[in-house]
Amino acid sequence: MPGPDVTVIIAAYNAMPYVTRSVTSVLGQTLGADRIEVIAVDDGSTDGTAAELDRLAAGAPQLRVIHQPNSGGPAGPRNLGLDQAAGRYVFFLDSDDHLGPEALERMVTAADENGSDVVLGRIVGEGGRRAPRSMFGRNQPKTDVFASRVYWTLNPMKLFRRALVDRLGLRFDTGLSIGEDQPFTATAYLEAAAISVVADYDCLYWVAREDGNNITAQPHGTRMRMDLFRMMTELVAARVAPGTDRDTLLHRHFAVELRDAVLQLSREPHRDVQAKLLAELGDMIAPYWHEGLAARLPAVVRLRCHLIAHGLLDELLTLVRWELDRGAASYGITTLSATADAGPEVLAENGRAYARYPYFRDTTLNVPDDCYDITAELRAQHLVESAQLDAAGTLRLTGHATVDRIPDREAGAELILRRRGSDGEHRLPVRRTDEEGGFDASVDLATAADGAPLPDGLWDISLAVSAQDVVKEARLGSRRAESVPTSTTTVVTAAGTAAALYTTKPYGNLTLDLGETRHRVLPRLRVTGAAWSPDAPATLAVTGRCTLAARPEGALTVRAEGPRGAEVTVPVSDGTFKALLPFDAAGEWRLTLRLAVAGKEWTLPVPPQPALKAVRWRRLGLPWYAKPVTGQDALTLRVGRVELVKAVRARLARRSG
Repeated sequence: MPGPDVTVIIAAYNAMPYVTRSVTSVLGQTLGADRIEVIAVDDGSTDGTAAELDRLAAGAPQLRVIHQPNSGGPAGPRNLGLDQAAGRYVFFLDSDDHLGPEALERMVTAADENGSDVVLGRIVGEGGRRAPRSMFGRNQPKTDVFASRVYWTLNPMKLFRRALVDRLGLRFDTGLSIGEDQPFTATAYLEAAAISVVADYDCLYWVAREDGNNITAQPHGTRMRMDLFRMMTELVAARVAPGTDRDTLLHRHFAVELRDAVLQLSREPHRDVQAKLLAELGDMIAPYWHEGLAARLPAVVRLRCHLIAHGLLDELLTLVRWELDRGAASYGITTLSATADAGPEVLAENGRAYARYPYFRDTTLNVPDDCYDITAELRAQHLVESAQLDAAGTLRLTGHATVDRIPDREAGAELILRRRGSDGEHRLPVRRTDEEGGFDASVDLATAADGAPLPDGLWDISLAVSAQDVVKEARLGSRRAESVPTSTTTVVTAAGTAAALYTTKPYGNLTLDLGETRHRVLPRLRVTGAAWSPDAPATLAVTGRCTLAARPEGALTVRAEGPRGAEVTVPVSDGTFKALLPFDAAGEWRLTLRLAVAGKEWTLPVPPQPALKAVRWRRLGLPWYAKPVTGQDALTLRVGRVELVKAVRARLARRSG
């Protein structure tokens, strides 16, 4: 009999009443009880957790409870559960957190379909707990630590392929009381054949306990935080060669673990101890500090590293107090000060933006301006309020756009069109409509390329916003008013250009498709049927639908092509239409739906209609007929006057037969 698909390991210590929901959320998974093994390790609880686990196990054969003396942290219980796991995958769940009902089913499916060794399911916070979000912007079937933000969540609440864990001999470091999961998860990430992200479902609920006893909320000592920083930087350095990839991973540890170590250092009661620890931190960062890493880090992290590297203890402590006053975020838990504000004042100068962190341009310390330069951190905030593409070949966009944190009543903007897959770029003026960042942009497709028509291709649309000479760009469309449609708008302009305005996935940015690169015109045209009109003899009613957003008036017709260039055309309307075509001339007539503009033509054959019968009528007292011609790619009618002699002979032949 095959083993379970997933072993869920729950390390529990004094987890009442949270452990009940934690365990039952696993037992109720849609993956099915026969595919799940649950190992709950009670780590010497004293609050009734042990008895509650035993009670739950009595009614759930897939739940096994192990009791052991308190080990001092989650590493030991997790390792014990891992030693006994039988599932193809393992998932570690903290006893105060719980799963969404479909979490395991979705993550196992992602792993099986993509051959993934690690699967991240979207995490959401409960009770004020701050959950990681940056890596969950979209589903990622296959990714890695360098092409995504997954490395910024190193907790073990993920699905791991047990074969990978066993091959690497992965276990949690029992010598760490904080961050014991980071070496485990980081190593799995770096050795994984693929990593998947399930972002379209709330898989894991991270709960902030009312008693504040989440392990990540505990202060822990400076030494422990420093040891974690050293361990993780050495792990990255040992597995990733110097360069951009290494800097990508070190960014996280310099921004988070180093910050937390400095926060704890500020709480040390003895100055001589603080000075000694500061010197050690300086030695830790020195091997990795260079311009490439510095360029990736936020300004406040560069400032922190500068103060550490130069042994400026008092100044470092001042920076810590300044940060605490504005809300210090430790991993997983955020506590905002009562005096928290939006951040430092910003100075815009010569096209750069500087945050007025402590000691900015202090003439005694002479800290480099680079430690305060936040230009790269600023964003152009925007909202698209309307987006219209018309048959005249004009794209009009309106909305609001500003540079984050830099007010400027004289702010400017320009629209940027960039041709995908080439260096083609055109910048067009934008009219400002108010002092709050309103903009109105009109693009004439016939002149947008420096007076010439825009070439065919995909044109991504951005807006460059300037405030006090600081210029930031934003791809337009990711933020839009509810009235702005997300569906594709396809038009044919008066110049005969096929143009489509659409939104890219997953971010919803606006792109212009010229020349049917991806969005073709013909699928917007459809013939739904053809039948003889009951109200008019010799008249065929052709029905269909046009879903183009705009086109020149009269350009779309139902056409019957007859002998010697004869033609019958009937214009049709947008949306659902019915075209009445009279037939009063002999010959064979081929029917099409045609869109013709400025010498360009799109033609769709009216499909043959098996149910369409031959008809007869009288004109000037003489009999006429029309009947479908078989074996044609389009509905073709043979129209003519009935020859009386042939008709009589045919009738006699039928009677005699």
